[in-house]
Amino acid sequence: MTVYQEPFAAFSSSADKAAIAIRETAEKDGVIQVLSHLDADGVAAAGIIAKALCRLGARFRVKVTQWVDEKILSEIAIAKPDLVILADFGSGYLSLLDEKAPDQRFVILDHHQISGEVDSRNFVHVNPHLHGIDGATEVSGSGVSYFAMKALDARNVDLSPVALVGALGDMQDKYDQRKLGGLNARIVEDAVAVGLINVEKDMTFFGRETRPIHRALSSSTSPFIPGISGDESASVALLDHLGIKLMEGDKWRALRDLTMEEKKALCSSLAEHLLSKGLHLEVSSLIGNVYVLSLEKPSTSLRDAREFSVLLNSAGRLDRPSLGIAVCMGDRGAALDEANLVLENYRKDISRYLGWVMEKPERMREFNSVFVVYGESAVNEKVIGTVASILAYNLMSEKAILAFAYVLEEGVAKFSARTTEAAVQKGMNLGEVMRVASETFGGKGGGHNIAAGSQVPIDQVESFIKLADELVGRQLRGKKFGSNDKA
Repeated sequence: MTVYQEPFAAFSSSADKAAIAIRETAEKDGVIQVLSHLDADGVAAAGIIAKALCRLGARFRVKVTQWVDEKILSEIAIAKPDLVILADFGSGYLSLLDEKAPDQRFVILDHHQISGEVDSRNFVHVNPHLHGIDGATEVSGSGVSYFAMKALDARNVDLSPVALVGALGDMQDKYDQRKLGGLNARIVEDAVAVGLINVEKDMTFFGRETRPIHRALSSSTSPFIPGISGDESASVALLDHLGIKLMEGDKWRALRDLTMEEKKALCSSLAEHLLSKGLHLEVSSLIGNVYVLSLEKPSTSLRDAREFSVLLNSAGRLDRPSLGIAVCMGDRGAALDEANLVLENYRKDISRYLGWVMEKPERMREFNSVFVVYGESAVNEKVIGTVASILAYNLMSEKAILAFAYVLEEGVAKFSARTTEAAVQKGMNLGEVMRVASETFGGKGGGHNIAAGSQVPIDQVESFIKLADELVGRQLRGKKFGSNDKA
């Protein structure tokens, strides 16, 4: 951890400044407006901040949204809050904030790549990139929010598991054996120290706590297992061949219910199968770090942090973020029950959209350096990013995936871009591609090197795709570009 000591000290100092601004506003009985992103990380950040502000006795309101735009800033200008907290976004909108709300006080708690400049008198900006720390792999938006809220009150250490849920929702488990590293590792230390997280080594299939074994295998995309992923009957046949019972009495068995011998047999069989397909990298991802919330009930969607993150993602993307925030704040009653119903609908939606994309070739088109999913009006723009993520993993191509859907009331197409670690290692930075390409056509964009997004006027979609394809190609050929060097 010593490698992070000086950058962490500077980052921690900025978190302290955020805490001071929040405390001063609360002590003056000022109103705090919290705006947060709608994905799992953003909902987790909103939950962390809301719980901390409740403890502080502050007056506040929370709004979860897809992006920051002039309409939202107009609403802020009318409401005139004493302080605005932007969580899991904000760093890509600095110039817009400075132009449209020059007198508004902001605290930005973000981890995305930074674009633009601001008058620092009215901004407290907490972002790992300011201190040479990678916001794509070392700390998420909820993690940044956690450090600021922990600086506000040491009791908020009990919110550390929620920050880890957000980091896993942002797929930051990029270290060896799907481990969280960097500043996230400090949060893990906090959570373990107060007895709220257990870190275990186990098979990493999604649904470890809640899904029947055969469904966990057949629905696996990380890793993707040819011949088994997407084929429930093949999963059942494999388990039957290994002598692994699907049920115990009248109850389906989940991965957590397998004996050590059964796990070894299943893992060995899957490893042999993957190796026979030449998928050596996927073998290494069969076993990894599992983050267990020790106080949550076994066999529930909150016990495994990765499952928890999908529940938050579904709540945010299906327009029920308040349910996710309530669960993060500790509600284990009606809000959790309803959130689980939303989760089931979300899973059905994703399955339906993936089937729709693959149904006709023209719905996913291949260009020189990118694949483009034409979701248009057929795919919910709030889940297009999840569709892009799944397709990017399954294709395992060095080409980026760009998926878009229309937001007709805004007159824009919402793009989500995803790629692989291998492509990033070759120089791909989708945050830069989305920012430069969208700004060329009057839109806004940004994000991380491996995952990014943008909003582009609908009538500029084809021109945007052409430019984004060219920019990705340039990056893969090792050529740089900037805002004034776009094609």
